[in-house]
Amino acid sequence: MTFSWTPHRFSGGALALDVANSVVLRSDPARRIDRYDDAKTMDAFAGGANHYCAERAWTGPLVPVAPERRAAFLSLREAIDDHFRAEARGEGTPAQLALLLEAIADTLRHSGGRAGALDAATAHSALRLTVNAAPDRLKICPNCGWLFLDKSRNRSRNWCDMAICGNRAKASRHYYRHRKEPGT
Repeated sequence: MTFSWTPHRFSGGALALDVANSVVLRSDPARRIDRYDDAKTMDAFAGGANHYCAERAWTGPLVPVAPERRAAFLSLREAIDDHFRAEARGEGTPAQLALLLEAIADTLRHSGGRAGALDAATAHSALRLTVNAAPDRLKICPNCGWLFLDKSRNRSRNWCDMAICGNRAKASRHYYRHRKEPGT
């Protein structure tokens, strides 16, 4: 099966959240898909982020994570997901924040000063989120479980991507509503 990084895959609103969302169906171990299991797909993420990521705080094009830093990058991704998922639920702890900050520090300390390195840009993005994100703007999509920033004026966004998850939820409601009606 061929996989490509499309605009939907970058609906988190921040690079750090898009990186965390690279695990599909995270809460279902039987169906969980880690898009970074394949090194080529992981490397292609940087190119996708250059085109589709809503956050553009970095200068120049992002480049893939150096092979020797991939394990640390995956640790950063998991710390981002753990911390911000708990924050979105209102259950964040100082220990989760400490682990995230340690992963950020490790990434920045060892990024080697590579211009546009995806791991360093992700660490900076996560750091900005810890400082600037309003907790009520951080949400979890009820359809796919991805993290996203609700940037709507009245903070009423429900899904990571209305065209995909919102449409699926509405179609499902329509199906079940009409399935139960007599004579159909």
